[in-house]
Amino acid sequence: MKKTDILASIIIAELDAWLIILIIKNLEKDIAFPPLISLLIKFSPLILPVLAVLGLFVASWLRKKVLSLFQLYKFVLAGSLNTFIDIGILSLLMYVFGIYAGLGFSLFKAVSFITATTNSYLWNKFWTFRKPKTVKPEKEFFQFFIISVFGFAINLGTASVIVNAIGPQFSFSLAAWGIIGGIAASFVGLTWNFLGYKFIVFKK
Repeated sequence: MKKTDILASIIIAELDAWLIILIIKNLEKDIAFPPLISLLIKFSPLILPVLAVLGLFVASWLRKKVLSLFQLYKFVLAGSLNTFIDIGILSLLMYVFGIYAGLGFSLFKAVSFITATTNSYLWNKFWTFRKPKTVKPEKEFFQFFIISVFGFAINLGTASVIVNAIGPQFSFSLAAWGIIGGIAASFVGLTWNFLGYKFIVFKK
């Protein structure tokens, strides 16, 4: 395990923590969090980097048994940042414009997803799959673009169905349900992206 892996884990976890704080801030008016949860969120900029590095050491040890586990851990860690960027931007746009459903929501989800996808490309290319040099960079970018377009359709479609077709359930507000829809869509997109990036875009 390299020092750059440790540094990258700390940076990702720190960014995750501040994005979580932003997301929770926008949900506080709709959801009452228990004091312990609120305290953990408040100190997440200190807690999450420690947990991320500990997880990295465990994944590094486990890769002696399953080689791809270390890479999978890095992908999931980078994916957590993509998810929180996605949800954080979506949450911020909904909060600023006061739009929580309909076409406006779908447009906000498109913006948040595209931003998260750009972040995903950089982290996965240079850190997760370690493929900074490419013989045909235009081919790699085209493959990434195609995978991302399909991922975008899956992500946006999932979020739009949950928010616009199904609608709020279990007494959730429109704002909270929008976040739930965004989270569900991000997890579906995460699975698609890992398979596409590993076996097509960054294949060695």
